[in-house]
Amino acid sequence: MNAAGEGPQLPDAVSVANAKTTLLQLLARAGVFTGDTEELIGLVEAGALARAYEEITARAGSAPGDKGEPYESGWLDGARDVVDELGAIATRAGRRSAGSDAPDESPEERPRVRRMELERAQVAVTPLYLSFTSISDFDPEVTSEVLTAILGTMSSRQRAQYAGRLTEFSASHRARLERLYTEYGPGSPIAIHGRYSVVHSPTSLAVLERLATAPSALREEWDAAELPPAWLDGLTTAWNASA
Repeated sequence: MNAAGEGPQLPDAVSVANAKTTLLQLLARAGVFTGDTEELIGLVEAGALARAYEEITARAGSAPGDKGEPYESGWLDGARDVVDELGAIATRAGRRSAGSDAPDESPEERPRVRRMELERAQVAVTPLYLSFTSISDFDPEVTSEVLTAILGTMSSRQRAQYAGRLTEFSASHRARLERLYTEYGPGSPIAIHGRYSVVHSPTSLAVLERLATAPSALREEWDAAELPPAWLDGLTTAWNASA
């Protein structure tokens, strides 16, 4: 059968729900909690809507063809309505995926850090860290504690977008970060044990981002987690020295 002229071939709602249920069941057999999987699916769905919104916004600024001012005006009004509605849908999906449907969520609200937020942060920070240096031995339990303190400085919405924030930070400060890891990181004369220990962990990149963005909140969460103050002081010294 020729599908030409039949319009977009969109997946039906039942088939999409079936695929989602299949994924939930497969990952549950692998030991992934259903709630964690649903959270990740929600983020992917919200991301797909956000990318569609950006793409349509970029194309909606001019009417196709040359059919006169009335046609162009009507077309642009209609396109704006569609883009605005899609933006609203993407915004609601983003709030749900971040664990908050409230549009007036306070940026100061910092709920308890959840397991999947830790997993996402670790997945985000490790390849970025490896773009500057190499992995060395560091207690993974301490790594989890450091990441918990870092995420504790953020709202749910900020945590959902933290991978992008880390990527921007790494790109903006690449030369400075390269100097820091060369001087203090794995392969340098600095020992893994001591005030520069955390430089040997992928989490150091996330700590540096928080030092540059929210130093007071980071210190508060660091002290609450009873992490060694010397680690944070050492990383602060290294960051300032690499400027």
